[in-house]
Amino acid sequence: MTTLIEAPPEDGELLPLKKSKSGGGLGKYLLIRFLLIFPTIFILVTLVFFLMRITGDPITAALGDRLPPDQLAQRIHEAGYDRPVLVQYFEYLGQIATGNFGRTISDNLLVTDMLATYGAATLELAINALVVALVVGIPLGMLAAYKRDKWPDAVLRVVAILFYATPVFFAGLLLKLVFSVGLGWLPVAGRAKTANEIALNQLASPTGIYWLDALRSGNMAALGDVAQHAVLPAIALGLLTGGVFLRLVRTNVIGTLNKDYVEAGRSRGVSEYRLVTKHAYKPALIPIITVMGLQIALLLGGAVLTETTFEWKGLGFQLAHYLTARDFVAVQGIVALLAVIVALTNFIVDVVAALIDPRVRY
Repeated sequence: MTTLIEAPPEDGELLPLKKSKSGGGLGKYLLIRFLLIFPTIFILVTLVFFLMRITGDPITAALGDRLPPDQLAQRIHEAGYDRPVLVQYFEYLGQIATGNFGRTISDNLLVTDMLATYGAATLELAINALVVALVVGIPLGMLAAYKRDKWPDAVLRVVAILFYATPVFFAGLLLKLVFSVGLGWLPVAGRAKTANEIALNQLASPTGIYWLDALRSGNMAALGDVAQHAVLPAIALGLLTGGVFLRLVRTNVIGTLNKDYVEAGRSRGVSEYRLVTKHAYKPALIPIITVMGLQIALLLGGAVLTETTFEWKGLGFQLAHYLTARDFVAVQGIVALLAVIVALTNFIVDVVAALIDPRVRY
């Protein structure tokens, strides 16, 4: 159990917090959090494997209506899908432990190559959306706390609910209708113009994150084009998480403003603005950092709809394609990678939270 030990405040300032004598140290906390990554990935990979096998073997699911029965049986035997499911399962675990995710059935690509090609696009979208969420959620949350129980607070609470409740695909279609079709300000779909995509992909050791590759190469024209294509997908996906951050910041800042040391500062004439921005803001960041790790999963889930809506060719776009093609080998590889990303992100968030707040210990 995580133990929070709070030191008494002095002169309206937050004092350093002493470590609990009964709890473990930072090393133990981080070790336990790191070890939890492996069962998380194992459980998710196992669930996906058996759920995929409920409908039969992957080759029959993907190619059953396109191959003659004798060729289909040969492909199934060569791939080993005619063996007992448990034998396939343990063999699959052994393969992914060595980084071998097999080949996609529908287009015969190495799953690792497919993940490397399209994973960078999803990472780029998630970073862009997270920036939008932080830029929108934190300032508006602080404003709502500063104007608590007044009309700006009421309006911002409704806005936060709308951000979170609006389906990503609907927000994306609405943004395209207004800013692309109606006003003609921004591109309708894609990650960049074809010529810029070719130029960026032909760079030596490209990262696949277009704005980063454009910066590395000094191609400012491509950078501007990439930025224009990124605006609408980032807003559509970022507002979803921005609504969560807005309400979370508001709630935690208001909760901190009710602390005794804040009341003491208020009684000495410290302005409400200073109380919000100096004394209440930093303590309210701890739960935000913790929740940020959970929101990465939400961003990756929303990426499926966002990438499909904007034809942003990342893992979400490919996942929808492979699900339609019933290519379960590719689906398993994508889900496994997403599980690793979410687990590692949550571990990084735990490390940051533990370094910022010494109370976070076992």
